[in-house]
Amino acid sequence: MRPRPTRRRGTLTATAATLAALTTVAALGAAPSASASPAPVPAPVAATARAAVASAQDRAARDLARSLRDASWRTSLRAATLKAPGATGVPVTERATGTLKARLTAADRAIAKAKGLPAEPGTGTGSLLRLRLGAPSMRAALSAGVTPWVAAAGSDDTGRTVTAYDSQGRAHELDARVAPAQPVYVVDLDTTKALAAGLDVVRKELAKAGLASAAPIAPAASTASTNTLSATAGFWTTKITSVRLNDDQEPWVKGDAEIYTLVSGFGQDGKVRVDPVDMPYLDNDGTTYRPNQILVNWSNYKYDLADAVMMEEDGSTNYRDLAKAIATALLTLTDQGAYVPLVNAILDAMPDDWWTDDPDYVDSWYTLARQSTGTLQGARGNGTMTVEPYFVQQF
Repeated sequence: MRPRPTRRRGTLTATAATLAALTTVAALGAAPSASASPAPVPAPVAATARAAVASAQDRAARDLARSLRDASWRTSLRAATLKAPGATGVPVTERATGTLKARLTAADRAIAKAKGLPAEPGTGTGSLLRLRLGAPSMRAALSAGVTPWVAAAGSDDTGRTVTAYDSQGRAHELDARVAPAQPVYVVDLDTTKALAAGLDVVRKELAKAGLASAAPIAPAASTASTNTLSATAGFWTTKITSVRLNDDQEPWVKGDAEIYTLVSGFGQDGKVRVDPVDMPYLDNDGTTYRPNQILVNWSNYKYDLADAVMMEEDGSTNYRDLAKAIATALLTLTDQGAYVPLVNAILDAMPDDWWTDDPDYVDSWYTLARQSTGTLQGARGNGTMTVEPYFVQQF
């Protein structure tokens, strides 16, 4: 999974990047006064949200464990779990019936509410609960008909034990770092679905706070560039041609997480803007991905420099709190006539208890420019991106 950084409030292990950013500001002739520490951010209910998600998952795990006493249901769920690809898991609420379905539906709604997502039926979020096998090594025993135990994935990466329940409701403490021979189903969240819905909430909340600029000003014409592209209607972007995150160990019970990046700068209207970018393909660390994904749309920004903060959704992020915390900090920053680094302001906006697990800070990139090209190491050294300018032509 992802690198789990230590974090000291107001301090980032990115001295070189910060100096480079401040040098850029000085070169542009602007005083960096707007990068002063933002107003204190009231601590949100992050710990409460995390506890609510963990409690709902744990209840679902116990309910599912007891449901496995039904031989027909146990057989059906085993077949579906073995067939499910990788860490995708089985949408278990949708498969359940009767009392079990009602209890899982209640857990789903509690999780959505805790994460600041629409929780009522028909709102678009849908069921987030899924069931997957804890580790590939368990497939043989499950296929042989061994009744599995059920555990909740939770959000604690540092825990030494995992609690799993058997079909009689008894709790068993398992080693979090060594997968047991006993097959274990893991109650997890569909983080792909949660992140898509969550970033939609973030966009709406930031827009309400005034951190989404008005429509970009259409350029009259683009000037010739180093690649001799002639003046054409369209806009410049920064495209990710490859991206890689470092290795790190996590408990076997934790599934794939989802990565997103907050791109920030001053919009065409002179106000700070933040653009969330979903990166659903970043499933594994230690793997180089080549997404050809647009990271920055430069027509959205007033200056030729922007910042990027890469984060990880790991299960219990409350997206409304995330957006409100960022807005509270960034609304104190004003346009000083030149680029101002915003990475530290975004990170300092997040109260300390968010850094115990969720949302996880992965890495950050300062002073991305329209001309940025080649391999860029993140400020923490956890991520590497290769980027290039890319002109999107108008039809």
